[in-house]
Amino acid sequence: MDLSALDFTGRHLFVAGGSSGINFGIAQAFARAGARVTVISRSPDKVAAAARQLQALGTQALGLAADVRHPDSLERAFAAASARFGPIDVLVSGAAGNFLASALDMSPNAFKTVVDIDLLGSFNVARLAHAHLRKPGACVIQISAGQAFTPTPFQAHVCAAKAGVDMLTQVLALEWGPLGVRINSIVPGPIAGTEGLKRLAPTEETLDAMTQRVPLRRLGRIEDISRMAMLLASDWGSWITGAIIPVDGGLALTGPRDFSAAAAASRRDR
Repeated sequence: MDLSALDFTGRHLFVAGGSSGINFGIAQAFARAGARVTVISRSPDKVAAAARQLQALGTQALGLAADVRHPDSLERAFAAASARFGPIDVLVSGAAGNFLASALDMSPNAFKTVVDIDLLGSFNVARLAHAHLRKPGACVIQISAGQAFTPTPFQAHVCAAKAGVDMLTQVLALEWGPLGVRINSIVPGPIAGTEGLKRLAPTEETLDAMTQRVPLRRLGRIEDISRMAMLLASDWGSWITGAIIPVDGGLALTGPRDFSAAAAASRRDR
């Protein structure tokens, strides 16, 4: 087996929403494999700190403040990143928002906020990155969620937004395939230590209940997701496009999740 396929020395990774959690873990994995890394998020302080941590791993890294909902800020970020590191070889689009609320308890603006970040943001990132992607050869990875295909109470906003993200992935795979650009969605399960898991399982009881629903009987680790991202971006994934790939210990096989206890705990904390 040729492990050199996982050497990303000199390649340019761009991560939207890359200053924390799963997305930052992906950035770290690629940095260790030699990639030059650009990360963006809304907070200048957070992206600056993320870039310093990546540089400490021995790679070149750039942190830029940009909001995926605002095309102008994204255009500036892509232009600056390309000027610094050249065409983008791997694009990870992972900006997301979430909270627990029933449809009736959710204001139209709250619903719109999640759709704007997750779905509109994913479109903006992909659309505006297009001019800066290496063609042929670029790989685009969307970070989706199981709510995209599992109807989940208290998650109407996320279900709608992530279903749109996955369909966007497949449409772009068709449109951009002839240019030699691949695009896939990774669907993480519950990942230990992330902000998303804290919101969906805020108590020990809800966390244990979620863990017991996973067929492999453990929570995911950030490296479970970063390894899949590296596989997709490598030559080993060169004939994979338009795929929606759960990396969730089999959780998607178990059907809808019941977040009623977590939602009740969340309301008590407000």
